[in-house]
Amino acid sequence: MSPGTPRAVHGRNGLPGIDSYRYIGNYRYMDKAQALEALSALAHATRLDVFRLLVQSGPEGMPAGEIASRLGVVQNTLSTHLGALARAGLIRRDREGRVIRCRADYAGMQALLAYLLEDCCRGDQAICEPLFDVIKCAC
Repeated sequence: MSPGTPRAVHGRNGLPGIDSYRYIGNYRYMDKAQALEALSALAHATRLDVFRLLVQSGPEGMPAGEIASRLGVVQNTLSTHLGALARAGLIRRDREGRVIRCRADYAGMQALLAYLLEDCCRGDQAICEPLFDVIKCAC
């Protein structure tokens, strides 16, 4: 597959799945429908808490049970929230024996931010520079 070519994989109901993102070089880009799904997934307090916790935990992520304990969420409820975040391309879940390890999908987060900021400065870097300074300092 050449860079920038959309993948033909679709998720539930024929909507784009997480493998249907466009890739240009090593970077993943979202279209409007994918951005809306990601924003919808983050528009719930528990899911936002889960996502932020996984971003903070780094690439190693953490087991689903630990997420539930840390956030005080019942495990079956957490499972529903994890599913929404995974379908939105914001987290990954991997089985390690009897444990489900969850990780933030940093490429998904970057794709969402790139979509939101795609045309933010209209060629005037002074508009976006304060935002980039905040992001740089947060890392």
